[in-house]
Amino acid sequence: MTGTVQVRGARLPQPDGTLSEPLDLHVVRGRIAAIARAGARDLAVPDVAGPEAPTLDAHGRVALPGFVDAHTHAEAAVFEPDVQLAMLRQGITTIVTGQDGVSFAPSDPATYAWASTYFAAIDGDHPVFAGGSVGDLLTTYHRTVPVNVAYLAPHGTIRYRVLGAAQRPASDDEIAAMTDLLEQALDDGACGLSTGLEYVPAAYADERELVALAKVVAARGLPHVSHMRGYEDKGVAGLDELLRIARASGVATHVSHLHGPAGDLLDRIGAARAAGHDLTYDSYPYLRGCSILSMVSLPTWLPVADAAATVAALRDPAIAGRLSEHFAGLSDLWPRITFASVPGMEWAEGMTLPDVAARLGRSASDTVVEILTTTALRASCVFAQPPTNSPESVRTLAGYEGHLAGSDAIYRGGRPHPRGWGAFARFLDEHVRRGAWSWWDAAEHLSARAARRFGLAGRGRLVPGAVADLVLVDPGRVQDEATYELPRTPATGIEDVLVAGIPVLANGALTGETPGHGLRPASG
Repeated sequence: MTGTVQVRGARLPQPDGTLSEPLDLHVVRGRIAAIARAGARDLAVPDVAGPEAPTLDAHGRVALPGFVDAHTHAEAAVFEPDVQLAMLRQGITTIVTGQDGVSFAPSDPATYAWASTYFAAIDGDHPVFAGGSVGDLLTTYHRTVPVNVAYLAPHGTIRYRVLGAAQRPASDDEIAAMTDLLEQALDDGACGLSTGLEYVPAAYADERELVALAKVVAARGLPHVSHMRGYEDKGVAGLDELLRIARASGVATHVSHLHGPAGDLLDRIGAARAAGHDLTYDSYPYLRGCSILSMVSLPTWLPVADAAATVAALRDPAIAGRLSEHFAGLSDLWPRITFASVPGMEWAEGMTLPDVAARLGRSASDTVVEILTTTALRASCVFAQPPTNSPESVRTLAGYEGHLAGSDAIYRGGRPHPRGWGAFARFLDEHVRRGAWSWWDAAEHLSARAARRFGLAGRGRLVPGAVADLVLVDPGRVQDEATYELPRTPATGIEDVLVAGIPVLANGALTGETPGHGLRPASG
């Protein structure tokens, strides 16, 4: 792997929204050495890729900086070739993991076991890592995968390591211990802090705890990335909590997978940004979400962070009445659920909850309890969002200046959400091909803003000196092909991708090259 190549005849986006005339990009040792008119031989730049260098003919395709997926759950799945193909066929060359406050590091063996159990249907198991530091985890990606992997320090994992599954606020000493773990995670290369405030054990954290941890990342100039305590009708309240944390700590804030009534949300976001708050968010271009069934269906007064204790509680007749009251409030949700991953009951994957209930001869609520107890909470589902998450709202949120693209990809299960195979291609199809974005805008939304947000130096732009993470897009063909019925279908229109100047996708197929790295903020 030399990372030296000439990319001939590519068209680059311009700030005025146009595309350049055909240009050649000279890549030397993984970085762009020069950009010149196609066929130019009079470069007054030393050490450029000369005529003897390997060539990649763009044939007028659009060259974009490699896309940065600002929110994905692929820290284990990235080692799988079909997942690598899914990413690269969308142009994704860097992923940001450690999302929603739950992931593999920093952990001792017990904490790793908890994280990989609680998020089994989201993250799965890492093939070679079973506990250790963030630095240890990042090392597992060094030249072993074709894409780069950045990692957020997950609050829930850190909290579990200190408090276990405790359903209470942390003490001063416990906050101090969490702070120490977070400091070490950042020293080891984490690019921020993630919180998952609808998940446990983060749901039990008060603002005092969250502010203390936010101050740690604020001091490093890194962001607090949050799955809020609620979305849709709870979205404004969730934003308000994050803004209170930001005002008290000085931290930059990034909201994960934002969805809901765009007018109300953007009023809040616009006012906060106008007041000087560093606030961004990511979104995906779909009307359905996906998560673990326990988060979607169970109250946090159950010991959900302890799977065995929760299964025992679900079987306890003493809580049946209280649980029935909770489930009664979810009756409008039940018809909107389709199962994505149900270990041991794979026949249910792809079926709606009412259909599974009918097959079992049980009520929807009893079916949920049966699936959760049978799988030890390791089930996941796709669910339609309420009407406040409309197509117009999704488009409006994606058009805002604070927006980044994130797939929220989950690759586990027999019927996963298609966003892991199609989100970035769908953005290009729906927003560029249909005229809402220029190609320059696409580079901002899909690459440059995320590179800036997470401190990924040298990425997000195609300029001399930049890392040669590069995507060639056929502007007339790019689109997503994955559907809810056939979610594992790769996108079309992107057939050639470089990472650090190394071809990792050629003619639509993996090359087998693995130039990826575990990225640290401000690293090149």
